[in-house]
Amino acid sequence: MKTTILIIEDDKDINEMLTKLLTNNDFNVENAYSGTEGLLVHNDNINLILLDLMLPGKNGEDIIKELKGKNNVPIIVMSAIEDVNKKIDLFSLGANDYITKPFNNDELIARIKVQLRDNNTFSNILKFKDIELNKNNFSVKCNNKEISFTKKEFELLKLLMENQNQTLTKSAIFDTIWNDENSADDNTLNVHISKIKNKLKECNSNEEYIETVWSIGYRLKK
Repeated sequence: MKTTILIIEDDKDINEMLTKLLTNNDFNVENAYSGTEGLLVHNDNINLILLDLMLPGKNGEDIIKELKGKNNVPIIVMSAIEDVNKKIDLFSLGANDYITKPFNNDELIARIKVQLRDNNTFSNILKFKDIELNKNNFSVKCNNKEISFTKKEFELLKLLMENQNQTLTKSAIFDTIWNDENSADDNTLNVHISKIKNKLKECNSNEEYIETVWSIGYRLKK
């Protein structure tokens, strides 16, 4: 699944430029033109936020405070303000990075990829709670115990861990894991999820890792 980036920028020209840049780099894009709209548009499917500071409605600082109180989505601040103390204050609030306007497009894309990598989107080692999944050697540890998964179980858990802030629909899971295989149906998916849950529970019975979003699909349980 493609990574989704939310642009919160009131300047229409800059918002459109960023949308084109991100789309050309194979990202999905959501757009907001005020701080208030940004909070309304934000959802669990957003992997990263590009945030302007000087916004109508709620300003950038307010957005950082509210969003960081809900989840740990990476936020890159975009601003013409070069004051070092201002940058330090924003980092203290929870901003992950800061890029000064006007910026180089290639530098922005590089900074985005760094944040996504650090947030597990591009990393070969995926972590969630006490689960550690290694995409290189196809191993999974939970509570420091090695777990054996079938190929499909591993791919399904990997997909969930690569999209920790998202609810994965059943159709998206089928398209990614089973692709053109005709044998996959709701029962097949439910059985695989159940087996993954049981194996994880054997390693740590005090923790829950995967939850069902009824009639939609599955997501990792925060």
